[in-house]
Amino acid sequence: MGFRIINGQAYPIGNFQLPEQNINYKNNDNKTNFNDILQNEINKNNESYTLSKHAASRLKEINFTEADMNEIGKGFKIAEEKGSKNSVMIYKNVALVASIENRTLITAVEKERAKENIFTNIDSVVIL
Repeated sequence: MGFRIINGQAYPIGNFQLPEQNINYKNNDNKTNFNDILQNEINKNNESYTLSKHAASRLKEINFTEADMNEIGKGFKIAEEKGSKNSVMIYKNVALVASIENRTLITAVEKERAKENIFTNIDSVVIL
């Protein structure tokens, strides 16, 4: 004989009945519904991005602030809207190489270090 686990209780498969429960599926005014929670999480993911270890150490040296990081997030959004896959973002004399597809900031290069360097596999430039 087999059993099914429903809401933490075992029921024999032959006598499968749901336990009577008082569940109100109507939207209560004091609770957030699932759709609102889902939309909030989607918006968080669309606004966030990941820093590679290399980019994090470079940005730490450059002393980027929270406001600077928010501007970089706007750059991701602009590049994504235009269909970019890999981009260079220019912000405050710093070139930021980013994978738009993966929402990852790969590296940051200051103007002085960027002389005589080549950025390859880039399909867009975003000037912030």
